[in-house]
Amino acid sequence: MNKKLHFYALVLLVVVMFWGSNSAYAQQESQYTQYMYNTVTINPAYAGSRGVLSFNGLYRSQWVGLDGAPETMAFSANTPIGLGKVGLGLSFGNDKIGPSTETTVAADFSYTIKTNNDLKISFGLKGGFNSLNVDVNKLNPDQPLDPSLYNIDKVSAVVGVGFYIHNEKWYVGLSSPNVLETKYYDDVAVSTASEKAHIYLIGGYVFDLSRSVKFKPAVLTKAVVGAPLAIDLSANFLINEKFTLGAAYRFDAAVSALAGFQVSDNLMIGYAYDYDTTDLGNYNAGSHEIILRFELGTIVRRVVSPRFF
Repeated sequence: MNKKLHFYALVLLVVVMFWGSNSAYAQQESQYTQYMYNTVTINPAYAGSRGVLSFNGLYRSQWVGLDGAPETMAFSANTPIGLGKVGLGLSFGNDKIGPSTETTVAADFSYTIKTNNDLKISFGLKGGFNSLNVDVNKLNPDQPLDPSLYNIDKVSAVVGVGFYIHNEKWYVGLSSPNVLETKYYDDVAVSTASEKAHIYLIGGYVFDLSRSVKFKPAVLTKAVVGAPLAIDLSANFLINEKFTLGAAYRFDAAVSALAGFQVSDNLMIGYAYDYDTTDLGNYNAGSHEIILRFELGTIVRRVVSPRFF
């Protein structure tokens, strides 16, 4: 492989950050420390499960201090329809990594079956599109006029599925927000870059430690072909239905501190800070994540009350 092809392969590696080539694939989709409040982005079956009209906005700045570090903005809205058997949702996500910008817009549909013991079993579908743009003009190549360097501007379909089962004390979800594989570059001389389907397994339980303190451990497991499992563990305390304090650990990657405040029955704000435990932590000031949730009552649940999930 000549010099210019070596450079282009390096550009692809840096740009997509979580992609891989040939048989090696790494984590590709956006990651969130406060996943317990942003479940609908990874599992369409979650849509409408809170019983109210719910709006969520999230901003994440990862690896602060590194040029071209990931920056994520996400917005979602979901609500039950009618008596709550059907849930609908809409989500928007934007990721910036170096010279690349990736935007995803998707709609969610869920259907819930209620059992006699207050258990709810939901199935969900997600559909939308993903747009990836790589602007090589933002790079500084050794050969600016290298003909092998060109912008990437690709739109692809998004099709996701999910399963979610819960009651007032615990939940378990299994999902893939996009089951389709998308190839972004394919050349006989340069390795193929593609986005693989991710599978998420999520679960949590709420313990009543006292009348004023609740404790919820939770876990999120992410799997993608060719990469090791990514496991996030978290433990949060809800105090007087107002304050949330907790910590999280992402195996072999980061430790996190989480805090939240229920400003009113309708509004919650949360913050998380990640400290990298890898060698990369020596070159950045950590990651910051802020989430806002605003909710309105519906015919299913007229009164909005704080919930862990």
